[in-house]
Amino acid sequence: MQYPALWLPANLVAFLGSVSFDLFLFLFPNGRFVPHWTRWVPILWAAHEVAYYFFPSSPLNIKRSSPLLDFVTISTFVCIAIGSQIYRYRHVSSPIQRQQTKWVVFGIVSGGLGAIGFALPLLISPTLAQFGSPLAFALESGIYGSLLLIPLSIGVAILHDRLWDIDVLINRTLVYSSLTGMLVLVYFGTIIVLQRLFVVLTDEKSTLAVVASTLVIAALFTPLKHRIQSFIDRRFYRRKYDAIKTLEAFSAKIRDETDLDALSDDLVMVVRDTMQPAQVSLWLRLETRTGARRH
Repeated sequence: MQYPALWLPANLVAFLGSVSFDLFLFLFPNGRFVPHWTRWVPILWAAHEVAYYFFPSSPLNIKRSSPLLDFVTISTFVCIAIGSQIYRYRHVSSPIQRQQTKWVVFGIVSGGLGAIGFALPLLISPTLAQFGSPLAFALESGIYGSLLLIPLSIGVAILHDRLWDIDVLINRTLVYSSLTGMLVLVYFGTIIVLQRLFVVLTDEKSTLAVVASTLVIAALFTPLKHRIQSFIDRRFYRRKYDAIKTLEAFSAKIRDETDLDALSDDLVMVVRDTMQPAQVSLWLRLETRTGARRH
């Protein structure tokens, strides 16, 4: 590399970009993993990318040690991502979410085909790019312009269903930036500790430290995310957090409550605490032998 000092930040940016795009494929458009077991796929992909970007000489970097296995692995990840989106589209997505998916698919397909179309002349005749001709400039501009359709289509999809809500954006940013920072510290801290332990025990480093650290990250991801989400909701979104807890308590109570008057009072209190309206009233229609009664 021409600038060794930039090796780590450059690879870190590339690693985060790769993992983020993989997460996008599994979370779009509603931020949930569908099916649920696909939540483990991005973790495995992150382990694959860690070996590729940060341990290029390690046997765990299968792109170097086993190119065929690497091709099969990448193809498997891509097929799972596409399959999860197809399953989500057919069985889970609402009509609005299907429109969002169509926009993104349109942008990716159009952008990809356009970029390939503009890049073919440069691949067929490399001399076009060497001399910086106006034609080469126009072709390269066409490549980047085509790729721009991808983020633009994602932007159009986000404009549906209030996904641009700044509170949601800030909340997710706080959660996932904190989660990423903690997992990175735990990951590299675990690697350093285990590597030193292996050196003490065997007088040499071992790639098992990377494997063990990846397993630790996989085990910590979900519980750590829930703890961070709960802390941020309590600290920055107290009203929303209290409303959620109130609704959860009411849901648990109505399963055992048999007194209609007590249940009515509880319902009025829940509405007042969560929505805080100016006035609350409850009207019940009870079927009896003599007709309906109002309370």
